[in-house]
Amino acid sequence: MTIQQILLKYWGHHSFRPLQEDIINSVLNGKDTLALLPTGGGKSVCFQIPAMMKEGVCVVVTPLIALMKDQVENLKQKNIKAVAICSGMHRHEIEIAFNNCIFGDVKFLYISPERLETDKFRESLKQMKVNLIAVDEAHCISQWGYDFRPPYLKIANIRPFVPGVPILALTATATTDVVDDIQEKLLFPKKNVFRKSFERKNLTYVVIKEEDKFKRILNIVKKVRGSGIVYVRSRRKTKEISDFFKKNKVHADFYHAGLDSAIRDKKQKEWMKSGNSIMVSTNAFGMGIDKPDVRFVVHFDIPDSLEAYFQEAGRAGRDEKKSYAILLYDDADISNAKRNFSVSFPDPDKIRTIYRSLGNYLQLPIGGGKEIAFDLDIQGFCENYKLSPLIVHNSMRFLEKEGYLLMNEALSSPSRLHFIFKKEDLYRFQVENPTYDNFTKAILRSYSGIFSDFVKINENILAKRMGRTREFVETKLSKLHKLGVLTYLPQNTMPQLVYCRERVDTRNLYFSKENYADRKKNANKRLESVISYVRSENKCRSQSLLFYFGDTKSKRCGKCDVCIRRNKLELSELEFDIVLKQIKPLLKEKSYTPEELSIQIRGIDDDRLINVIMWLLDNDKICYDKEKRLKWCK
Repeated sequence: MTIQQILLKYWGHHSFRPLQEDIINSVLNGKDTLALLPTGGGKSVCFQIPAMMKEGVCVVVTPLIALMKDQVENLKQKNIKAVAICSGMHRHEIEIAFNNCIFGDVKFLYISPERLETDKFRESLKQMKVNLIAVDEAHCISQWGYDFRPPYLKIANIRPFVPGVPILALTATATTDVVDDIQEKLLFPKKNVFRKSFERKNLTYVVIKEEDKFKRILNIVKKVRGSGIVYVRSRRKTKEISDFFKKNKVHADFYHAGLDSAIRDKKQKEWMKSGNSIMVSTNAFGMGIDKPDVRFVVHFDIPDSLEAYFQEAGRAGRDEKKSYAILLYDDADISNAKRNFSVSFPDPDKIRTIYRSLGNYLQLPIGGGKEIAFDLDIQGFCENYKLSPLIVHNSMRFLEKEGYLLMNEALSSPSRLHFIFKKEDLYRFQVENPTYDNFTKAILRSYSGIFSDFVKINENILAKRMGRTREFVETKLSKLHKLGVLTYLPQNTMPQLVYCRERVDTRNLYFSKENYADRKKNANKRLESVISYVRSENKCRSQSLLFYFGDTKSKRCGKCDVCIRRNKLELSELEFDIVLKQIKPLLKEKSYTPEELSIQIRGIDDDRLINVIMWLLDNDKICYDKEKRLKWCK
């Protein structure tokens, strides 16, 4: 089959999006490749199709467990075999998944970067026929990136185990420095980048300075019809704004990582089906969501970085119809953003205290816990040790960056079951233990494939078929688990803490310069870029964002808030820039009257010059001094 035939058969599309075919052919030619595609640009197809073209397994490295599970389910619905191995899985599940990759016909193995260093993965990798390594969220490999994760640096270490296998790195957000760093860290023999312009012509960027944000946001959602997302920084605000919408007869819901995973899944599914609902959320919402008809994304608070903003704003208008990305701010927001930045970098001694407290809370001895997942009641932990939840969260992020532990937010994971006994052994067990006979038969009648793999089960359905209670089913399954007949993994909705290495004494807890001092410096630069973007009133919003990501040749969009104000001048971009380039250095050096300026400025008539001066005055770029002469005031 050709790549076009595979695209049509499994994805139902007759043609590729721009650059997809070029990226696929590059990979099929055995070249290491970096693909930069905007959010919603179809990155997954770029590794899924070449993997389908070749014999063997595609190893997909991604840090997002929710995204892993979504993609595995989507592939299974297309009758493509895929498995995911992530922290918190039972050792039997992991063993079965690896065996299916080695001896079965699995095409895609999704795996977290932390697991690449484990002996089990390395041994299994040697036995697999790997056809491609796909590195999703590839910006995580760069210390210059906004989400640097040290485990990503280990990816290149697996290359000797799979000689000749190409790497396809994919990301939606990368500056020029990060693009070079990704290729260097992944040991590309030759630079090979496919970069689709990040320009979104259907998306209008707007920044509004607003004191009464609630009134403004209500006007926005009533004017722009359709589905939308409103991003806020705090969990409390998600419900507060959602309730405000409902009181004003706007269909809305709220979402954050602190909600029960089943509730989050339900909210997400209902929003995905709706054509006019608004989701008010923290940044926990959106990753991996492919809803094409989002008409607007509003940021109620200032984001931490332009990378994060660009990715979140990019969830609007994936169907290429007119959409809006709106950022609301006031002066207090900038002060709050700077304060949040300082809190985001706890003192190293505080991080050590929290690490020690976690080990004590989980009753984990020094030297123990490697690759073990623990259910963690974060609220209970904070209350027990009288710690600030925000400080704990930020400290755990640093411990993650250093590879000491990994925190998985609660995911909706249904109960799973796998028979350890073979059919012959199970038959003997039933004969010797008649009290379990009808119960095991009911399980076997309800689920297939239970001897070869873990299957998802529903205790309520089993109880109904047996005419029993859920508690009865759970008790029986737990007893069979203890007897070693089967492995029963009950549904888990708690967040999980995984120790990536043995617990160490806090005296040996080391924070590298790259992960603390350098990262703090880089984060501060990113925040300053956000503040500069927000305060800028003389450069096209789209141009500003694209320039940040290395596109220096983009044109004004003509429709953002800055462009609309400039359009009222009835000046072309060239005419405006000609005047600005002459006025700025003059007024920075000394003050002038308008008449004196008109003598100095060339290439434009007096009427148009007055329009430019008025625009610069209105936007506080220039001002009058005490002598009523013009000067540059920014």
